Amino acid sequence: MRIVVIGTGYVGLVSGVCFSDFGHDVVCVDKDARKIDMLNSGKVPIFEPGLDQLMMRNVEAGRLRFTLDLTEAMEGAEAVFIAVGTPTRRGDGHADLTYVMAAAQEVAKAAKDYIVVVTKSTVPVGTNRKVREVMTQTTPELDFDVASNPEFLREGAAIDDFMKPDRVVVGVETERAAKVMADIYRPLYLREFPIVVTDLESAEMIKYAANAFLATKITFINEIAALCEKVGADVKQVAKGMGLDNRIGKNFLHAGPGYGGSCFPKDTKALARIGQENASPMMITEAVIAINEQVKRRMVDKLLDLCDGSFNGKTIAIMGVTFKPNTDDMRDAPSLTVVPALLGGGAKVRVVDPQGRHEGEHLLPGVEWLDDPYAASEHSDLIVILTEWNEFRALDLTRIAGGMKTPRMADLRNVYSAEDARNAGFEGYSSIGRPDMAR
Repeated sequence: MRIVVIGTGYVGLVSGVCFSDFGHDVVCVDKDARKIDMLNSGKVPIFEPGLDQLMMRNVEAGRLRFTLDLTEAMEGAEAVFIAVGTPTRRGDGHADLTYVMAAAQEVAKAAKDYIVVVTKSTVPVGTNRKVREVMTQTTPELDFDVASNPEFLREGAAIDDFMKPDRVVVGVETERAAKVMADIYRPLYLREFPIVVTDLESAEMIKYAANAFLATKITFINEIAALCEKVGADVKQVAKGMGLDNRIGKNFLHAGPGYGGSCFPKDTKALARIGQENASPMMITEAVIAINEQVKRRMVDKLLDLCDGSFNGKTIAIMGVTFKPNTDDMRDAPSLTVVPALLGGGAKVRVVDPQGRHEGEHLLPGVEWLDDPYAASEHSDLIVILTEWNEFRALDLTRIAGGMKTPRMADLRNVYSAEDARNAGFEGYSSIGRPDMAR
C-alpha cells in the first residue's frame, strides 16, 4: 500500500519508518528543507535507539523516501497520515491545530482519488470532524474519509511500541475507511495484537484519557513520596506494595522530580481545557498539572538544603537534563526548573548528559557541558542525579566522593541508597521519599 506521512518529527518519522518496515511504500513529507536534506543523506534529526538503522534498511529496500513535494508524494496514495505538531496554544492551554488544518487543506488540494486522511497527531475531541469540514470546503468534490489513529509511543522505546503495541486505536466512520486501516495494520492483526476500532470521538478521547491517567499515577506517587519523607516511610517499598495489586500495577509508580516530555504536560493541559469548554471540569487533571509543578520546585528546596541554604558560590554537577533516559527531548524536563534556579542562586553548574547537549545548549545557557561525570564532579559541592541514564547507574561513588569539595549527593531518581552513599564517603545524601543520611 502507498502511504504518505506528513511531518517528520518524532511521531511522523517513527511511524513512517515502521510502516515501511511492514512492507508498505511510504513517502514522508515535510516543509523543513533542512530535515529532508538530513534524512535523504541518511541522518536522523532526532535521537531514538535503533531508528537510524531501521530507516536506512527500508530506504535501501526502496520502501521509504523523503520529499518536500506533497503533490508528487500523493500520487497513488491510499492513506495519508497527518503527524504534525500540536503544541500548547499560548494563553489558553489548548492544543494549537494550525498545522493540522493547514495539512488537511493541502491534502484536499493535492488528492485526485479516494483517500483516507488519518490524524496521527494528538488532537482535541472533535478535531477529525473539523478536518472533514476543512477538506470539504477546500475541495467539495473530493472523495475521502477521515480516521483517528492516536499514537502511544514512549520515547526511547518507540520502535518496540510501534511493532509490539499494547493496542492500536482506530476511529472511523465508514466500512471503507476501516478496511483501509485494517490493510495498513495487517501485520499486527496477523500477530494478534489488539486493534480497537471506535468512533472518531472515542479514539480522540482515549489518547488524552490514557496520558492523563499515567500522569496522575506519577503525580500520586510523588505526593506519597513527600509524605513518606515526613513520616519516615520508604516510597520504594510503598510503591512495590501498591504495584503488586493487579488493580493498580507497578508501572509509573517511580517517585522522581516530576514528569516532563512532549506528551504528558501538553496533553494534560489540553484535556483540562476540553473539560472547561464543555462545562465538565477535569478537576483531577487540573490538580495533577499544579502538583507536578510543585514537585519540580520542591526539588530545588532539596538541593538548597544540601547546600546549607545557599547556592551562591557553590559548584554543582548535574547528571542528566533530558526528561527521561534514551532520548534527546528536553521539553518540560525538570532540569528546566532546577538548573535555572541553581544559576539564579549564584551556583556554577556543570552538566553531563549523553544526548541532551544539542537541545540543552540553548535551553540552559550559562552551564558548562562535560562528557565525563567524574570530571564534572571534581571539586564540586554537590552532585545531582536528575535523569537516570544507564551511564549514571553504576558510578564509582567512592571515586566521586573522593574528588568532591564537599561530598554530597541529591539522588532525585532513587538510583542509589543512603547506605551506598555513606559507605562511599558522602557526608550528605538526599533522595525522593526515603530516609536521608544525616549530616
